[in-house]
Amino acid sequence: MGRRSDHSREELRALMLRAAHEHLAEVGFARFSAREVAKRVGYSIGSVYNVFGSLDALMLAVNTRTFTEWVAHLEAALAASGDDRIKALVEGYFSFAEAHPNLWMAIYDHRLPPDMAVPEADAGERAALTGLVEGEVAAFLGRPRDAVTERLNRSLIAIVHGHCSFALTGSFALLGESDAVGLALARVREVLNAWRTPGARLAEGDP
Repeated sequence: MGRRSDHSREELRALMLRAAHEHLAEVGFARFSAREVAKRVGYSIGSVYNVFGSLDALMLAVNTRTFTEWVAHLEAALAASGDDRIKALVEGYFSFAEAHPNLWMAIYDHRLPPDMAVPEADAGERAALTGLVEGEVAAFLGRPRDAVTERLNRSLIAIVHGHCSFALTGSFALLGESDAVGLALARVREVLNAWRTPGARLAEGDP
């Protein structure tokens, strides 16, 4: 039987979210179960859906929590980076994914229904990740954050993400490559150094 009066709604949401995050980290997206989350917190599965509304809403909240932890991980990496902050970002991207593969992959495995939007609060927490990276990119280039740095930032994240995904899924190993981090960092440095070269044209339409 569920302990329906043990916690306030806010406390219950936090309790369930923590349990769901731990469960996802252990079993991955394909085996994630709202029923298991309910079991872990000692409430009924109906209570889980009453608090979150749907399994998609629960997964959305869990993935947002992962984004928050990811940002904290990158901030810690930057704090200990010394002068090479770009290297710290790339290595921090990989090290978080490697330490939490199920959580990291679930961000991209889960798809929201077409009629379900990401709540503003969640969108803000998720945007903190790209905002952190964009700030470092803009600082490296010695220019303010604008539409140019925003578009460049997306491409750079795609480069690192692709290398990281290949590494975690074993695709690089099949190709005989053992230094995915080094490859990703080299590609990022090439792009950034080209954009920082004197006379380089930085326009919104540039690739």
